[in-house]
Amino acid sequence: MKETNAKQNGAGVKLSRRLSALAEWVPQGARFADIGTDHALLPVFLAGSGRISYAVAGDVHAGPADAARRQVAEAGLESLVSVRHGDGLSVLAPGEVDTVCIAGMGGSLIVRLLTEAGERLDGVRTLVLSPHVAEDQLRIWLRDKGFVLERELLLEEDGVIYTLLQATRGDSDDAKRANEALYDKSELGDCLSRLSDQLCYEMGPLLLRAPSSVFFAKWEQEASKREKIVAQMRKALAEDTTEKALEWEKAINDIREVLACLRAEKRSFN
Repeated sequence: MKETNAKQNGAGVKLSRRLSALAEWVPQGARFADIGTDHALLPVFLAGSGRISYAVAGDVHAGPADAARRQVAEAGLESLVSVRHGDGLSVLAPGEVDTVCIAGMGGSLIVRLLTEAGERLDGVRTLVLSPHVAEDQLRIWLRDKGFVLERELLLEEDGVIYTLLQATRGDSDDAKRANEALYDKSELGDCLSRLSDQLCYEMGPLLLRAPSSVFFAKWEQEASKREKIVAQMRKALAEDTTEKALEWEKAINDIREVLACLRAEKRSFN
């Protein structure tokens, strides 16, 4: 890990830029759970810097859980960080934490873990998430379950673009109104007024409002990747793949139109 891309705390733990960004989104004094903790770098960093009051570090695999225990012991934080071996949020008791982080998994897997959590999500007010695929599935789940996106960030590190999301849960009526406003495409400007709901979930409502250079890079890459898939579909010549290719081509055109329009808006604004 490059020193310029790392952040270090008093416990001697260095975080990558991605984990550092996630750490900054954890509320001060949180009772925190890191699901899929690997070596427990994030909870050890947060506990060692006084950011959180308590942490559970969970991992489904025995090896990473053992490594996490060693990391916690070396930092002298056994009283603040509890390492547990188990699947998803099953390592938690209902009401035990108020903030949950899940990073480095696909969006569909994160949705499964959150759905299976049941009453273990009771009392959880903040979710800090970093899905590496299927972000749309996660955004849909958050909206359906009364969580509201507060922050979205695209971050490039070592040639990889990461998606980071922070969502909070409060009063159900307030959340419903906030989500309606968040996904109201009429409020997103001329570029996005005709954007499909699906593409809005894929691209991210907050990211669309303030597109960065990393946003444009991510979606140029995505459009190119989909074009290659369409070319393979066309070679298959089967009727079902031809119909699917038409759907994908429309989505690609929509992506490129959005990118072109957003670029034009940025130029005119500047």
